[in-house]
Amino acid sequence: MANKIRVILITDGDSVAQQVIEELAANLGLRCISASGGNPTPITGEEIVGLLKTVHHDPVLVMFDDRGSSGKGLGEVAMEYVASHPDVEVLGAVAVASNTIGVVGIDADECITGNGDIVDRSVDKTGYLKGGSGDKASIDGDTVDVLNDLEIPFIVGVGDIGKMAKADDVRRGAPITRKAIEEILKRSGIEYDRTTEV
Repeated sequence: MANKIRVILITDGDSVAQQVIEELAANLGLRCISASGGNPTPITGEEIVGLLKTVHHDPVLVMFDDRGSSGKGLGEVAMEYVASHPDVEVLGAVAVASNTIGVVGIDADECITGNGDIVDRSVDKTGYLKGGSGDKASIDGDTVDVLNDLEIPFIVGVGDIGKMAKADDVRRGAPITRKAIEEILKRSGIEYDRTTEV
C-alpha cells in the first residue's frame, strides 16, 4: 500500500491497560485496536494487521501482552509480526515494566516516573526510579525483550499502565501513559488533539 499505517506499540494489554489505552486514543484523536487488548494477547499479528487496514485514520495504538511469560509469549510473537510488516510504520513503543524474572530487558530512550518526570534512568513497575544515577534508562518487562530485535525509532519506558500507585489512574486521565504517547507523537512530528489536557 502507498501509505504505511503508523502505529505505536504498547507492551501491556490487561483490562486496566486496555481501558487506559482506549480512553487516551479517544482523548488524543488517535485510533486503538481494542481487540489487541487481553492478557495474554488474544489475537495473532496477522489478525492485528488485518484490523489495522480497516482503521479510518492513524496513528493507531496497539497493545501486546505476554501475561508474565519470560520467554517469547503470544504478545511478543504478535508484536514481532506487526512491527516487521511492510504496510506498518512503527513510530515508537511504550515499554512497560513488570516484575517478571529472567528477562533481558531493553534500553529505552527515556523513562517517565510515577511523578511524571522524564528521566534517563530506569523505572520499576510502580514508576519509581531504580539503579544508580549513572545507569541507563532500561526497562525489564515480560513483553519488552523482542523490542531488541526490532527497528523501533523511539522507546519510552513507564511503570504499570493505569496503576503506578494510582499515579496513572484512568480517573486522573492516566497522565504518565498519556505523556509517554505524547513524547512519541512529538518526536514523530505528528499533530494530535491537545484540547483534553488533564
